[in-house]
Amino acid sequence: MQQRFQQAMHAILAAAQLTHAQHRGVAVAYSGGLDSAVLLQLTAAYAQEHGIRIVALHVHHGLSPHADAWVAHCQEQCHGLGVTFDLARVSLADAPSDGIESAARQVRYQALGDLCRRHHVTVLLTAHHQDDQAETMLLQLLRGAGVAGLCGMQKMHFAPGLLGSADLLLARPLLTCARSDLERFAAQVPLLHVEDESNSDTRFARNALRHQVMPVLEQYFPGFQARFARTAQHAQSAQQLLEQMASADYAACLVEGGLDVEKLRQLNDARGDNVLRHWLASHQAQMPSTARLMEIRKQLLHSREDAKATVKHGAIEVHRYRHRLEIAAGAHPVPSVQPFHWQGEASLAFPMFFGTLHFVEAEVGIARDWLLTSPLELRPRQGGERLRLAHNRPSRDMKSHYQTSGIPFWQRERLPFVFFENQIVFAAGFDVAGTDAGVCQGIDAQFQVGQGVCVLLRWEPNPIN
Repeated sequence: MQQRFQQAMHAILAAAQLTHAQHRGVAVAYSGGLDSAVLLQLTAAYAQEHGIRIVALHVHHGLSPHADAWVAHCQEQCHGLGVTFDLARVSLADAPSDGIESAARQVRYQALGDLCRRHHVTVLLTAHHQDDQAETMLLQLLRGAGVAGLCGMQKMHFAPGLLGSADLLLARPLLTCARSDLERFAAQVPLLHVEDESNSDTRFARNALRHQVMPVLEQYFPGFQARFARTAQHAQSAQQLLEQMASADYAACLVEGGLDVEKLRQLNDARGDNVLRHWLASHQAQMPSTARLMEIRKQLLHSREDAKATVKHGAIEVHRYRHRLEIAAGAHPVPSVQPFHWQGEASLAFPMFFGTLHFVEAEVGIARDWLLTSPLELRPRQGGERLRLAHNRPSRDMKSHYQTSGIPFWQRERLPFVFFENQIVFAAGFDVAGTDAGVCQGIDAQFQVGQGVCVLLRWEPNPIN
């Protein structure tokens, strides 16, 4: 087992690009249980041999009456190994009783990510092993997961959504080892460890599999864990091919920041769903079920071009506008009027409006001196607003402007206006990169000048993710 661990660690450090000993730093997620105790022992020996700095990180959930005793045990073991120890205390008081397992996992990894940043380490090791992989795959099978779910746990990957950092590598050097291997190693050393009583509570799905289902599988199919691990590797290879195909199809369907409806229609359902999943994942949206993908296809791909078609999915919305699909953040509450006074900043953030107003010097635009001395307001759309884009053009209602400019219907209610007293100065959503025959897009004609120092305004919505 030690040899497999060393090989795994070599690969992990190479992937993390920790090439110089003085810059090497890894963290061990250390609960005090048998699995993490074995991981800590192996990592401490490896670190001493290769000149690597390590730190053991413990998360105190406060769920067990023995939690404080576990902290004391972990501190004592780390002191004996000469390993730096640190902990984070978290609370799960607001977690639903039927979802405490998932909530504990999320909070634990968030805390571990924070601790890693505190200690300036770029690799986090966890003690997941082959039996854990088998449990994960069984759970995914029971949930009706697809290929991505059957991939199980990877040996190493970056998980910014889980750990809160795109630079922190999550690695599992014991993933090829069976639980029985860890037990033999712990008995030989020997290692002291704690027992979490919640691990025997079969009300939790994973514990029910571990204590009631997997022993039966082992009885009739000895060594099934290793075969499950091979299946996970096959699924990972298949998923890589799906991702490559999705990337190519996505590039072919990409148009104006969205997906071309007609090109999506030309793909069969399986490839179309593959592209949609890839697209949603690129926006950090939750993965949709098969039923949800069917709903997106039904409502959006086959709706009329002029229909205002929208499918809500978690925190986002998927819209059909003319010939393309687009993703937008879910609807926000209508903000109140927000007064502001520009003092020459390059930009001003307006969190209530979920965006930023930028100020860019130009030859034609709003007089800079006037902007500096005028009290302004950012207002939401109320209806009835009219805008005159040039002195030689008539005033038009905003719906007409939006249609002419191709601004999608769901964006229109979220685009704010800059007002001076009761007059529109600027309407967000128009291209201000330049002018068209003297027209400053988005700026009302009565505030446009072409002499002195001028300023163009540009509204930038916050990213969806």
